[in-house]
Amino acid sequence: MRLWLILGATSAFLSVAAGAFGAHALRARLAPDLLNIFETGARYHMYHSLGLIAIGLLAQTRPSPLLNGAGWAMVAGLVLFSGSLYALALSGVRALGAITPLGGLGFLAGWLLFALAAWRQPG
Repeated sequence: MRLWLILGATSAFLSVAAGAFGAHALRARLAPDLLNIFETGARYHMYHSLGLIAIGLLAQTRPSPLLNGAGWAMVAGLVLFSGSLYALALSGVRALGAITPLGGLGFLAGWLLFALAAWRQPG
């Protein structure tokens, strides 16, 4: 489905922008532990952007409701995991870290649904 390719490519673009922002604009402004948190958000942001692209590529030849579920789970993971880490790093509000594991669950669900979709497809 084009949706996952568009979301994946857009998300990858934003991940690169976030990484560059962290490396150049935040390096002198954030404490090392907060910069590390920001970089973790950017790294997982890119990994799961590529996951969305993979979902889009597979969905073009083997559409499946499981792939749609995988895509939405990864989008939720991106918002909750990477988003909470970005917000934590920029604000210093450590309580935002409580949201991060929910995003991790979204990522796990996304990869599991992706695997199930690939396993159930003939060929």
